[in-house]
This record gives sequence, structure tokens and C-alpha cells, in this order.
Amino acid sequence: MASTLSWNQSRRSVIRDALGVAIASGAYALSFGAIATASGLSLLQTVALSVLMFTGASQFALVGVIGTGGSVWAGAATAALLGSRNALYGLRLSSLLNVRGLRRIAAAHFVIDETTAMAIGRDTERASRFAFWATGPILFTFWNLGTLIGALATHALPDPKVLGLDAAPPAAFLALLAPRLRAREPLAIAIAAGVLALICLPFVPAGVPLLIVAMLVGLLGLRRSHG
Repeated sequence: MASTLSWNQSRRSVIRDALGVAIASGAYALSFGAIATASGLSLLQTVALSVLMFTGASQFALVGVIGTGGSVWAGAATAALLGSRNALYGLRLSSLLNVRGLRRIAAAHFVIDETTAMAIGRDTERASRFAFWATGPILFTFWNLGTLIGALATHALPDPKVLGLDAAPPAAFLALLAPRLRAREPLAIAIAAGVLALICLPFVPAGVPLLIVAMLVGLLGLRRSHG
């Protein structure tokens, strides 16, 4: 009886946390929908990105490159590099989730920062699996709903740039970066990356400096993980 009560409390805690994460992410998705539309993507393209890609940083990277005049290929490469960390999350979660068959496809799609944090932050494997499978679908629903609302709202405006949405992609990157600059090493990497991007800017097409910086940061991350 006591164990059943404890499990019910654990489930309620997970669902509460998952809803909190999903609501916050849904609000953030509103800005993605607006930014993607202001960057020139159609409503269908914007919605498809959230449905098929479903990893916020990579989505912002893609529309950020396109919004600043870069090519789709440069944006896609940058998004892929940023999204490669999800593969490392998958390695960590594979033994924990222990899924087979078609569920592996769904599990792979839900492996992102938030679901990984929710899963590995639990005390038991049962709670970890429940946290992952509760957070994934709830977050997916709120993220895509927020994207759709943001895109529809921006499409309703005669000129989205009136609200300053043309400046939103770099602002979104700054918002993603700011919480990670509290320690010296991330701050030093960010400064070095900014300097490198400015050096490359006159010599390469639009969007490529971000791709170069993403490759540099990715290589540093791999070196630290093997160090």
C-alpha cells in the first residue's frame, strides 16, 4: 500500500513538472512560429519544422541563418550540428528506456534536452521511463501548438517587421546563450566564437560564419566529453 501511494505521488510530481516544462516551451514556441514566418518561411514549412525536427535550438538556428540571408543548406548544416547532441542523449537513454520496435522511432523523436533531464533526474528506472514518456508527448503538443499560434498571428500582420521580428533571430540566440555564460569557460568560448564569426564574415556567404562557429563549439564539446 505504501509503495503504491509513493508511486502515485511520484507520477503526480512527474506530470506536474512535465506540464510546467511544456507550458514554458509552448510560450517559447510562439516566438519560433513568429520568427520563422518573419524569416520568410510559409505556414506549412514553419509547422513542419516543429513537427519533424522538434528540437528548439536547431529550429532557431535554421531560421536564424535563413533570416539573416544565409542559404537553406547552411542553415540545415548548422541545425544538424546543434542537434547532434541529441545522439549523445540517446546513448545515455537507450539502456534506461529499453524500447523495441516502432516505439524506438517515437523515443528517438522525443530525445531532446527537456525529456533527457526529466528522465535522468528520477530515482528509479520506472520513474525515469514514466518521466520520459510523459514529458515527450505533452511537450510535443504544446510546442507545436505554440508554433502554429505564433505563425498564424504573424501571418495575420500586413508587415511582421513592424514589430521588429526581423531582429528576433539574433535576439533568440542571445536568449539561448545568456544562461550558459555564468562560468568562465563558456564565456571564453562564446567570446572566441564571436570573434571568429566576425573574422569570417567578410569572406564567406551569409550564414556560413554561424556554421563554422557551430563546428568549433561541437569539436570542443566532443573533446571535453572524451577528456
